[in-house]
Amino acid sequence: MMNPRQRPQPTRGGLGFPNGASPPMREVYNIIPIHDLLTEHPSLRYPEVRAAAAALRAVGDLRKPPYMAWSPSYDLMDWLGLFFGFQNGNVRNQREHLVLHLANSQMRLQPLSATVDVLDRRVLQRFRLKLLHNYTSWCSYLGRKSNVLLSGRRDGDGRRELLYVSLYLLVWGESANLRFTPECICYIYHFMALELNHVLDNHIDPETGQLFLPSFSGENAFLNCVVMPIYHTIKTEVESSRNGKAPHSAWRNYDDINEYFWSRRCFSRLKWPFDPESNFFGTTPKNRRVGKTGFVEQRSFWNVFRNFDKVWVMLILFLQASIIVAWEGTEYPWQALERRHVQVELLTLFITWGGLRLLQSVLDAGTQYSLVSRETIMLGVRMVLKSLDAVTWTILFGVFYGRIWSQKNSDGRWSDEANRRIFTFLEVALVFLIPELLALVLFILPWFRNLLEELDWRIVYWLTWWFHSRIFVGRGLREGLINNIKYTLFWIGVLASKFAFSYFVQIKPLVSPTKALFNLKGHYYWHEFFGSTNEIAVILLWAPVILIYLMDLQIWYSIFSSMYGAVIGLFSHLGEIRSIEQLRLRFQFFASAMQFNLMPEELLLRPEMTLVKKLREAIHRFKLRYGLGQVYKKVESSQVEATRFALIWNEIMITFREEDLISDRELELLELPPNCWNIRVIRWPCVLLCNELLLALSQATQLADETDRVLWLKICKSEYRRCAVIEAYDSVKHLLFMVVKHGTEENSIVSKMFLEIDGSIQTGNFTAEYNMSLLPQIHGKIISLVEHLMNPKRNMDTTVNILQALYELSVREFPRVKKSIQKLRQEGLAPLSPAADAGLLFENAIAFPDPEDAIFYRDLRRLHTILTSRDSMHNVPMNLEARRRIAFFSNSLFMNMPRAPHVEKMMSFSVLTPYYDEDVLYKQDMLRHENEDGISTLFYLQKIYEDEWKNFVERMRRDGAEDENDIWTKKARDLRLWASHRGQTLSRTVRGMMYYYRALKMLAFLDSASEMDIKDGSQQIASHSSSKRNRGLDGLRSGMQPSSENLRKMGSGVSLLFKGHEYGSALMKFTYVVACQVYGHHKAKGDNRAEEILYLMKNNEALRVAYVDEVHVGRDEVEYYSVLVKYDQQLQREVEIYRIRLPGPLKLGEGKPENQNHAMIFTRGDAVQTIDMNQDNYFEEALKMRNLLEEFKTNYGIRKPTILGVRENIFTGSVSSLAWFMSAQETSFVTLGQRVLANPLKVRMHYGHPDVFDRFWFLTRGGISKASRVINISEDIFAGFNCTLRGGNVTHHEYIQVGKGRDVGLNQISMFEAKVASGNGEQVLSRDVYRLGHRLDFFRMLSVFYTTVGFYFNTMIVVLSVYAFLWGRLYLALSGVEDAVMNSSDSSSSSNNKALGAMLNQQFIIQLGFFTALPMVVENSLEHGFLPAIWDFLTMQLELASFFYTFSMGTRTHFFGRTILHGGAKYRATGRGFVVEHKSFSENYRLYSRSHFVKAIELGVILIVYASHSPLVKNTFVYIGMMITSWFLVVSWMMSPFVFNPSGFDWLKTVYDFENFMSWIWSAGGMFTTAEQSWETWWSEEQDHLRTTGLWGKILEIILDLRFFFFQYGIVYRLGIAGGNTSIAVYLLSWIYMVVAVGIYIIMAYAQDKYAVKDHIYYRLVQLVVILVTVLVIVILLEFTPFKFLDIITSLLAFIPTGWGMISIAQVLRPFLQSTVVWDTVVSLARLYDLLFGVIVMAPVALLSWLPGFQSMQTRILFNEAFSRGLQISRIVTGKKNN
Repeated sequence: MMNPRQRPQPTRGGLGFPNGASPPMREVYNIIPIHDLLTEHPSLRYPEVRAAAAALRAVGDLRKPPYMAWSPSYDLMDWLGLFFGFQNGNVRNQREHLVLHLANSQMRLQPLSATVDVLDRRVLQRFRLKLLHNYTSWCSYLGRKSNVLLSGRRDGDGRRELLYVSLYLLVWGESANLRFTPECICYIYHFMALELNHVLDNHIDPETGQLFLPSFSGENAFLNCVVMPIYHTIKTEVESSRNGKAPHSAWRNYDDINEYFWSRRCFSRLKWPFDPESNFFGTTPKNRRVGKTGFVEQRSFWNVFRNFDKVWVMLILFLQASIIVAWEGTEYPWQALERRHVQVELLTLFITWGGLRLLQSVLDAGTQYSLVSRETIMLGVRMVLKSLDAVTWTILFGVFYGRIWSQKNSDGRWSDEANRRIFTFLEVALVFLIPELLALVLFILPWFRNLLEELDWRIVYWLTWWFHSRIFVGRGLREGLINNIKYTLFWIGVLASKFAFSYFVQIKPLVSPTKALFNLKGHYYWHEFFGSTNEIAVILLWAPVILIYLMDLQIWYSIFSSMYGAVIGLFSHLGEIRSIEQLRLRFQFFASAMQFNLMPEELLLRPEMTLVKKLREAIHRFKLRYGLGQVYKKVESSQVEATRFALIWNEIMITFREEDLISDRELELLELPPNCWNIRVIRWPCVLLCNELLLALSQATQLADETDRVLWLKICKSEYRRCAVIEAYDSVKHLLFMVVKHGTEENSIVSKMFLEIDGSIQTGNFTAEYNMSLLPQIHGKIISLVEHLMNPKRNMDTTVNILQALYELSVREFPRVKKSIQKLRQEGLAPLSPAADAGLLFENAIAFPDPEDAIFYRDLRRLHTILTSRDSMHNVPMNLEARRRIAFFSNSLFMNMPRAPHVEKMMSFSVLTPYYDEDVLYKQDMLRHENEDGISTLFYLQKIYEDEWKNFVERMRRDGAEDENDIWTKKARDLRLWASHRGQTLSRTVRGMMYYYRALKMLAFLDSASEMDIKDGSQQIASHSSSKRNRGLDGLRSGMQPSSENLRKMGSGVSLLFKGHEYGSALMKFTYVVACQVYGHHKAKGDNRAEEILYLMKNNEALRVAYVDEVHVGRDEVEYYSVLVKYDQQLQREVEIYRIRLPGPLKLGEGKPENQNHAMIFTRGDAVQTIDMNQDNYFEEALKMRNLLEEFKTNYGIRKPTILGVRENIFTGSVSSLAWFMSAQETSFVTLGQRVLANPLKVRMHYGHPDVFDRFWFLTRGGISKASRVINISEDIFAGFNCTLRGGNVTHHEYIQVGKGRDVGLNQISMFEAKVASGNGEQVLSRDVYRLGHRLDFFRMLSVFYTTVGFYFNTMIVVLSVYAFLWGRLYLALSGVEDAVMNSSDSSSSSNNKALGAMLNQQFIIQLGFFTALPMVVENSLEHGFLPAIWDFLTMQLELASFFYTFSMGTRTHFFGRTILHGGAKYRATGRGFVVEHKSFSENYRLYSRSHFVKAIELGVILIVYASHSPLVKNTFVYIGMMITSWFLVVSWMMSPFVFNPSGFDWLKTVYDFENFMSWIWSAGGMFTTAEQSWETWWSEEQDHLRTTGLWGKILEIILDLRFFFFQYGIVYRLGIAGGNTSIAVYLLSWIYMVVAVGIYIIMAYAQDKYAVKDHIYYRLVQLVVILVTVLVIVILLEFTPFKFLDIITSLLAFIPTGWGMISIAQVLRPFLQSTVVWDTVVSLARLYDLLFGVIVMAPVALLSWLPGFQSMQTRILFNEAFSRGLQISRIVTGKKNN
């Protein structure tokens, strides 16, 4: 291994660019060879690069590091590396990082630097301020002086500033996992900058008397002495978390480690160099170690209240107020408010408010008590004081309120004294409200609040001490006044609607039935413990209504955000061009729009936007949009603009062809060919000119008698028609001159004829001189000529005949004035020699063009299309995706976006993709492998993407494949690529992201190209691509096969014209890093994924791969390295660029963020776009990237953006109906949802994927995701939380989009939903959400709640309200209250039903999935039109979308609730394949039994019991109205997994599934069996969350399970045997049944174990005895008691739930029961229950499978028609094969 201090020899080298010859020895570099600035490399032509490198070389008179050899080639980075012990790989990496950044910044500098080859001080200063901003504010926050000391005296030449910046980058670059703790890095940097100062100022070390040396130096010193101790502390903590299963409060995560550095104690405790004895480090025993810091994550449902207490206070107080007012029974609330006693009763709100404050303070103390230590004693004092304060206020209000009523009651009226007491109460309340009023004032003055919070003065801290702890983040978060007003108005609208609705529709209608129930004296059918009042009935009546009241704000938010989002969308001009037809209308302005948006404007002296300039731009855009004025100046073919437009447009079309979205023919119809054949107009794509010539002809024949001017005006009304006429005329003219030999007599006749026609056109006498009615005949003859010339077997005689006929028509018949032959000869229109009259004209004058002349034949085909096309080509392109992309791209150019800068002046950026071990390219055998239905993945893809497959085959034939078998053999790689680009593979993502590189190269060429370059270039490309297409056709004939590499090089259009510098520009501005964490493993194992990644690197020169390399040293020691590699085009192999040692294993927290973090140091540029493995990009969108990056310079509100949100397009929607539902739901979220979050609500976070981060802002603030184990399982959104809390700004932009794949099978979707719901459950516990809930103003806090955690919480409440409603109805029916209500004579029964009606209506609306449906329909109508949106919605309903949405509501509820109660969130790998295979019943049962099936069966049992005991059932209509939604829920939860399962209702599969299920249920578990193999293992794993949950979780679980015992209590009294007795003894005696049942089961199990194998006869005997005894008992009961036979069935409904309740409780008590005898019985009973549930779920599936026709209907619902047809065909074929 090489010594890190040994610098390899500087050498020359290029990057696969033109002219880059390489000597034998070369140092490998990443993007620019900084080690050798004399190399011929395209990026080194920029003086700015040399300037930045030269600045680093200026070591000058700096003191050299002692004990180390100093080389004159070393620079400041090496100097720092040697002094402070940084690794050589880190030094090299950060050197390039810094040089690239400074060079790029200097290129963008405005006004330009006076000396280009010297680094401008402004560049360095701006960079320092940005990079060290977080450090500076940290110093200020802790009251420490910053160690970055700059003054004119100290730093005249900027070297010191450069050293500070370099030092920070080096510290950051080697901090590994510590990058997640930004303030820890600030602490390290603080002391290292101090030591740097000492070295620079030649400080004398007081201890040694020598010149000062840093605390540590030497090889890897920084890693070993600084990073390792903290890394090992984090690792120790993570190990104590038992893989994330220990409670979060028991160990420190990344945030705790980081927040330790938010207090001054870190200086005294940790010291510098680190004190190893400090109790911060993991070496200290756990009991003496520093505990949680800043926040304790305690698992509890109360967190939802604690984090967002203001929301709940508002809802509870309004509910109380509404009930008080509604109780009066007046028609309108204001009538009740006039009554004095109501006004006084409303004062009880203050008592409630005091109580809620008490609850909040108790919860704070109960969860955060472990933060209190000796050092933080004041925190404990505040907790106690807050609780005392709340108790005091509550008591005070109670006392003052009591005094009011005592005075009123003693006076018997509202006397003056009573009124005075009311005023006293109000004065007390005013004092209570002072903090709220203060908050209101600060809300109205946001800038003042921001100023106060950002001041780091002690006095401000003491003044705000009471309200919240002082923390480093979450300060100064207020938005500007305008934004404040916008989101305030939004929420006032939402709240007003909600409260009005709640009062009139929810609360008021329930008052009269409540009063009636209180007055009802009913008879209970059971033993009533609480006398005969109906309090429980009233509670149960109100429970579902209150639950709905608490959640329906979510629905109102949904309605308002949909409407607001649609309005913003309209004003953003979204969806104005929805189809190719609409594009046709605007295509003429499209060229100018492209020029305006994508081409940089000429640089002015003052680049910043002035008001006048903004106004001018707005007017220009308006003109463009509506085609006003002559904005597009009829871009004629002579103009460079048009050619430039054509180059871009054609390049887009070429990429469409490469992606097989369009065919060769469609490419010809869509492209803009360059000007040739002396055509005088722009040659629009054929698609636009179709039919236009024929229309012009018919106009000419109709208006034959009109003047030229009238006819021409009529034709010119359509720009395309004018162009078609002129192009056709010019082309025919040129064609005739080409075909008729030059210099012959015939040639001069043709030219004379055209001269005459041109002359008459110029004088305006064409219609007067020529007979228009002959035009169709002439047109026909020209078509015959063209068709004949296109025919490869053309014949001279036929051509002569056609030309002769044309001549006759044109010369003899066409003119109105007939001329004699003499006259014609005189005018040169007939041959002079009479001999020629005898033979045919043109006989010896024809020259056929060369068959190899590709350009000629392409133009000829175009002419033929213009002459003949009759239909308007609305179906070109055929492919829907191509149409959507063209429409979106063209529409986006009419939207508002920043103007593009030159490529040189644009911001540079990187793309980062984390990859683990997903598919890179599909393997050939995987494509061929058939599932049990005989369907292979390739067959599936061919059916789903039928047109794209045809285009692919056409392209392969052009490339030399003769038939489809050839494709498998000769073109296997192309075939695999074709399939992989339609899945969710790494190769698809890489292809998409590399479009940035391709686009930048093209834009760099266009930026610098001269007019001549562009004009000649377009001709050159045309000739190249035509010859290539023709060569493809010839290749088929000759059987030769060009290499794929050459084809790839030939493929692109504009790349032929590049001069070489474009590569340098593009590489300096863009780099793509894929973090393939286990690439090293793959290489070592010879995994084919490593080979495929290498293939991707080989074909994409801007692609870099970062991975973690494990090097085994000695016996058990492993060293870990972050490695960056690329493919070197000259050496033709993979080369390692940087290798940086890590302190230990990479993964301490969640895998994906750790993977991103290790590769982050290899990214470059000002911005980084985070792209996931399931994404794609499009060339035409990549063209807009430089516009998007300009957004970083614009203020949005009072801040510039730190994250630019980008719109996504879900590309998996076409796969199946399920994928379509998912993509529709997702599309509305990533477009409309985020549009509203960004504006007006200002709470858009980061939801992953295509967002673009301000790289240096995030790099110093903890990176682009958080990584603590389990709590940060939804790692992406925490980047958004972190950004918002640290004062960032997130925007959303919709003029650019990135493709994204979503899960396509129900099981994948459910796993994804489970992951996200569990992630939200963890967010509820997190400090970030708590801080957002408390640090944002009230309305932004509402926005955060209802768009993150609240959405899941409210989904859960919806499901709970169904439970509450059904349990309530069951109680009313079984207790007899319902009977009493029905029988009572007064009108309460009707009002009771009314109240229920009010409740049910709401429930039904919600069940329809109102959350998801409305935004979806609104966004769809905005982008595709209202009618298509409605049609889509109806189609979805027919494809059972409601089933899917209701089902996924259940998934979210189950996992969110379970995570909040018990934890157990984990990353679920969903797999990204295609779902064409049938999932077995047992697999579905394992996935859904607890989350859906058991719950559905429970609700089903309630509904059945209710139906059998409720008097309402007699009125069928009422029963159906009440219960239909609940039955719908039950059916969708039970049947969805089978409805959306391919071949779900196939009888044979169902039979096989049942057998499989039975064998799974009965298979015994063992040490090594998996959940898939045995029920017992699965059952045990399913309880995992109960093992890790805390005491409260267990208690709550037991309380919830007690509900199952209610069935028995309610039903027993209704059995015949009870005889109407309501004594408690009846219930107690019923337990005998349970004991007997369990006893019989135990006897049978014992007999089976003992006798079943050996003494089988005894076993049979025992069975017989048990059966006889049971029958005897039943007979005796029937004979001697009121027992009815029906009681047996009814009692099953009573006792089966009881058994389930007992098993559920036993599972919670497992630690105590597992070692006892009871446990085996519990397990075997649980198995029987699962068997029973399985049979219940299976029964309807089996029935539907048995009925004919259901299977084909299900397939039709599940897959689109092409696939349904294909599936049937393939079945028939395989059936025939078998015969």
